[in-house]
Amino acid sequence: MNALNTALTTSTQEQALVLPQQLKQQFPLHAHLAEQIALQRQTINDILTGKDSRLLIVTGPCSIHDEAAVLEYAIHLQQLQQQLADEIVFVMRAYIEKPRTTVGWKGFLYDPNLDGSNNMQLGLEKSRALYLKIIEMGLPIASEILSPMATAYFDDLLAWGAIGARTSESQIHREISSHMPFAIGFKNGTDGSIQIALDAIQSASRPHQFLGLGQQGLPCMLSSMGNPHAHLILRGSNTGPNYSRAEIERIKAKASHVPALVVDCSHGNSSKNPLLQPEVLMTIVDERPHTAVRGVMLESHLQDGAQKISTHMQYGQSITDGCLGWEKSKALFVEVAKRLAAQRLAKIA
Repeated sequence: MNALNTALTTSTQEQALVLPQQLKQQFPLHAHLAEQIALQRQTINDILTGKDSRLLIVTGPCSIHDEAAVLEYAIHLQQLQQQLADEIVFVMRAYIEKPRTTVGWKGFLYDPNLDGSNNMQLGLEKSRALYLKIIEMGLPIASEILSPMATAYFDDLLAWGAIGARTSESQIHREISSHMPFAIGFKNGTDGSIQIALDAIQSASRPHQFLGLGQQGLPCMLSSMGNPHAHLILRGSNTGPNYSRAEIERIKAKASHVPALVVDCSHGNSSKNPLLQPEVLMTIVDERPHTAVRGVMLESHLQDGAQKISTHMQYGQSITDGCLGWEKSKALFVEVAKRLAAQRLAKIA
């Protein structure tokens, strides 16, 4: 068969999905929860600008795959938030999309049954329903902005967002970030490049006109006002970490302006070893009076480590990147709060 015949016989399948407006009507955000999210977004913005001195901690599973385990984690996190509210503001990491270096499971949004059936309609419904349950507990939620078209389904629910290292250089991700009503962090490149993220932040902070998906599911030109709370996430690189005071001072010396800093304790900063995240976080906290780091990210679940998708999976363990178990995470956060309190008291004295 020649190339022309191959092109003529090759076809793609199309499956119609619910419109963003329809999904929001099916799983509505009630007025009191919308007000809660607005206040949480403002709190996060205040932390990023330094108006609120507490530490922002975005924590949760690397990716969502089991609703029951995620909700159990959320209960634990909300209880701890009440205990540590003077020093820490927790945001629940609730990632439903996963970027892949080549191929693999792309996340709960795409394949909620974990069986390759790729029932995205079900993924949309389950994702929004799960988000609402977490929000009803009182927690703000965060996700990575991976598919720009998916943002129309969840833009009213998120309190914080991230643009990953692979997509910080993407123009459409910069444009969609300029349109989002919540703070968004841009990660440095996998090669360690900070300039990629700084350029992205500058772009996202400006108004844009771009092709997008409207709430009624039709293509439209979106006009954004710019996102004033775009910021930098240091995630390390393929060659090593970049979270230390020395590294941050080096970055500030090279750049004319460095926006608010959030540090990802995973990925290149912990050599992809989840059990090294506590060491990274404690260093960040101890050096915070000199670095003014506003927040951190951790990959944390009910159980340590990670597992492959199978018919006999361990409850509460990640199926993507390895995570720090809850008991270790809880002890870590309590210690962080103690050190932050000591720093605050020392500053007053």
